[in-house]
Amino acid sequence: MLSSVELCAGAGGQALGLEQAGFGHEALVEIDAHCCATLTANRPSWNVIEDDLRRFKEDAHKFRGIDLVAGGLPCPPFSVAGKQLGEKDERNLFPDALDIVDAIRPRAVMIENVRGFLDAVFFDYREGLKRQLSQLGYVTDWRLLNASHFGVPQLRPRVVIVAVQRDHADGFEWPEERHQNPPTVGKVLRDLMAEGGWPGAKAWAERADEIAPTIVGGSKKHGGPDLGPTRARRAWQMLGVNGKTIAETAPGPDFVGMPRLTVQMVARIQGFPDDWKFVGRKTNAYRQVGNAFPPPVARAVSAQIKEALSGRTARLTA
Repeated sequence: MLSSVELCAGAGGQALGLEQAGFGHEALVEIDAHCCATLTANRPSWNVIEDDLRRFKEDAHKFRGIDLVAGGLPCPPFSVAGKQLGEKDERNLFPDALDIVDAIRPRAVMIENVRGFLDAVFFDYREGLKRQLSQLGYVTDWRLLNASHFGVPQLRPRVVIVAVQRDHADGFEWPEERHQNPPTVGKVLRDLMAEGGWPGAKAWAERADEIAPTIVGGSKKHGGPDLGPTRARRAWQMLGVNGKTIAETAPGPDFVGMPRLTVQMVARIQGFPDDWKFVGRKTNAYRQVGNAFPPPVARAVSAQIKEALSGRTARLTA
C-alpha cells in the first residue's frame, strides 16, 4: 500500500477516494473541528491532525518520503463566485502547500480546486506554480474533470493538478472519462425519498429524470443549508426539489408538496457511500458534504497516480 498525507481533508471525500485506490493515510490535516470529528468517526484509525496548514508545515518534514501529498485547497481565491483575488487572497494556501511539498518531497502531488483556477486571469499564476514544482523535481499537468464523467449524478467540474517526480512522470496518464450519462437524481434517490413512507416517491423519481446541478456547500461566513444560489434552486425545482432548505428526514406518509433533500441524499449525490456519517447539526453537516471532492473522481485520478508510481508506462506531457 502506498502512503499519503492529506491537506485540507474536509469531511473526507478525497481521502476516501485515495483509500479506495489503495493509499494509506499517514496524516490528514484539517482546521475545522466538525470535519475532524467526521473523519475520526468514520475512520478511528486515521491520524487526523486538527491544525492550520500554515502551522502544520513547520512539522511537515516528519513525513518526508511518503508517496503522495494530496489536498483540496480553499476555492474562494479562484472561484467565479468570489472576487478571484488569487495570490492576493489571504485564503490562498498554494504557497503553504508548496512549502509542505518541499519539506516532504513525496513522489507525487494531487491538488483539487475549482474550474476558475483555469481562467485566463490566472495564467501567470499557473505557470509560476508549474515552474516552482519543476524546480522541486516534478512534471506537472492539470485537467478539468467533470464528476458526471465518473458516474457521479451531478454537474461538478473541478480542476485536478497532478505533479509527478520526473523519474515516474512517464508512467502517468489521466483516467478515462465515461461519456454516457450517469444515473438520474430520481434513480439515485428514490429509495431514500420513499423511506419515510411517502406515496409520491415513485412519481417524483420519474419526474427527476436529469442529473443534479452542482452542489454548493457555502462557507462559515456565507451560505446556509440550501442547495445554492437562485439559478441552482431553479434547476432543482425543475427536478421537483425544494432547494431553499435541507430536510431533517425524508417526507412522511401525509406529505404534500415539493420535497427537500436530506444530508444523506446530498451525500449520495456527491458520491459518498451511505455508511459515511457526517458529524454535526444539519447546517454544518450539509456544508461538509457540499464542499467535498466526490470520492469516485478522487479514486480515478489517484489510481492512475498509483499505477505511475508502481512503474507502469503511460505519459504525462511536460
